[in-house]
Amino acid sequence: MALPTNKTPTFFSFRLLHVDARCAARASVFSTPHGDVRMPAFMPVGTQATVKGLEIEQLRATGAEMVLGNTYHLALRPGEETVAALGGLHRFMGWKGPILTDSGGFQLFSLAHRVKVTEQEAVFRSHIDGSQVALSPERSVAIQEALGSDVAMVLDHVVELPNEREIVRDAVERTVRWARRCRDAATRSDQTLFAIVQGGLDGELRADCARRLREMDFAGYAIGGLSVGEAPADMLRMIEATVPELPSDRPRYLMGVGRPEDLLEAIRRGVDLFDCVMPTRNGRNSMAFTDSGSLRLRNAKFERDERPLEDGCPCAACRRSRGYIRHLFTAGEMLGPILLSIHNLTYYQRLLSDARRAIEADRFEEFRLEKLVGWGEPMANDRRKSDAT
Repeated sequence: MALPTNKTPTFFSFRLLHVDARCAARASVFSTPHGDVRMPAFMPVGTQATVKGLEIEQLRATGAEMVLGNTYHLALRPGEETVAALGGLHRFMGWKGPILTDSGGFQLFSLAHRVKVTEQEAVFRSHIDGSQVALSPERSVAIQEALGSDVAMVLDHVVELPNEREIVRDAVERTVRWARRCRDAATRSDQTLFAIVQGGLDGELRADCARRLREMDFAGYAIGGLSVGEAPADMLRMIEATVPELPSDRPRYLMGVGRPEDLLEAIRRGVDLFDCVMPTRNGRNSMAFTDSGSLRLRNAKFERDERPLEDGCPCAACRRSRGYIRHLFTAGEMLGPILLSIHNLTYYQRLLSDARRAIEADRFEEFRLEKLVGWGEPMANDRRKSDAT
């Protein structure tokens, strides 16, 4: 169905295709001016208009349909005016598919020692040269409009966890007020705006924030401020508190997550969209994701291993042997990190593509358990036994 936002973008739609019969997992399609995104979907992180180490054709070959860029970093370097002058973010980086830009709100957390937050704005010290940078809701929207992403995110207030309830509540209140200011500042009809639910590890605050943002009628809703060191069980508890308060006819985006098992657990609870640096960061550090668990390619046991990383994987890395990839890392060759980044992103895209098919066949629960057992998750066998009784 169309997304009836207050400033209705005419180029966007969301179609819910199927909900699994045994859980809340959803198969859907999100349409944008630069193409469709089949969800559940994973967005590779291109913070500075590049997914580290990968050329655009290599990125496209992984199966990615949508990528993420970052407002704060691109505003500092090269500057949104430069990106706009060079044709906008799509042309600038050579990516023809959909792009989502984060608002810069996460930097309120990650650069907390450099940030002063007031009701009007957040004031940073640049991590590049120490110069002062002011980021208000209106400024964040203006930067994202200049960048020309398909989806812009509202500026939210992220705080460290765990934290005092009043500090978390204050951040929630500011997040809601800033979301309204972002909505009122948006002008582009070919860009849509997603809100971000905050609330720390307090389910009541999360649910209240979601309800109040829902009343503002955004085109999509994100769950933010998680995957910052809390226990996985706490993250899942917050998803369970939030998702029921979100509209069923809009995309649901869990920001900054994460591990393959976290993706499947969130999908099971009704989440549609994800991003994380893990597949590329871990790849640069010699770790490969597979259905049999992770491989650490620097280990000596792989020195003469003739096998590919994973049988049946179509990526460039799996046309080489484990022994060869280990050699690249021990020799300090840049091809090693590139190949494992390609493999890990391909693995994530295959995982979510298979998840979509499982949802459409009403067998997502079986699919999830099969993956958890393969990864050696300690609770997988217990879950399988309980499901069989």
